[in-house]
Amino acid sequence: MSHSPSPFTRTAVLLYGVVSYAIFFATFLYAVGFVGGFLAPRTIDGIPQRDTTAALLIDAALLGLFALQHSVMARPAFKRLLTRLIPEAAERSTYVLMSSLALVLVFACWEPIGGVVWHIENPLGRALLHTGFAFGWLTVLVTTFLINHFDLFGLRQVWKFFRRQHYTALKFVTPGPYKLVRHPLYVGWFFAFWCTPHMTSAHLVFAVLTTAYILVAIQFEERDLVTYHGSDYIQYRNRTPMLIPRLPKPPAATSPQL
Repeated sequence: MSHSPSPFTRTAVLLYGVVSYAIFFATFLYAVGFVGGFLAPRTIDGIPQRDTTAALLIDAALLGLFALQHSVMARPAFKRLLTRLIPEAAERSTYVLMSSLALVLVFACWEPIGGVVWHIENPLGRALLHTGFAFGWLTVLVTTFLINHFDLFGLRQVWKFFRRQHYTALKFVTPGPYKLVRHPLYVGWFFAFWCTPHMTSAHLVFAVLTTAYILVAIQFEERDLVTYHGSDYIQYRNRTPMLIPRLPKPPAATSPQL
């Protein structure tokens, strides 16, 4: 924009960012119940309403649409195109909003498939899997705060725009679990999607397809990170595993003293 934005524009962008964030947070909370099968009117499991082939095609199309939106809008070229149409400060909020709406579509149109892949009756096994499920969702949420939750979801950008302050990108940091793996947030998603004592066919389809998408998306994301952060990220990538922490090396054996 060649001129200073008006108070109306700045206020509108701020409200847009806050509403987008609120929709995201509501979607996130619903996703916990949707995947876990509790406190949600519509969940990943249920009574099948269509034949298996039709249900599989619909579910795959829904997840494919989410993956397409999530990946295309994250690319720098798309961001440059989008910011020709909207204030740059609203770009991240738009991404957050569109991602949330894509998930709402998955929730609303998901088709249960039926069939049980595994069912754990052992109380200890159930407790461990429920713990892994909770650990996954908490990991996802906590890691966003470690790298600046409010910047990741667009609130920092719209607030600075409202205050007429210059936005500066965050510095490259590796707090907490980022010292163990490069993508602890995705590790959290894996726990959240796979840890269940009652794995149905529909849940398995969801877990497999989202896992496949994440593994592919990581490659594009890391390419962008190398472009943006340069040698800092290359060195980090060389010394830090992607998803599975390295086991500590056993202490070297010492020769007995004579």
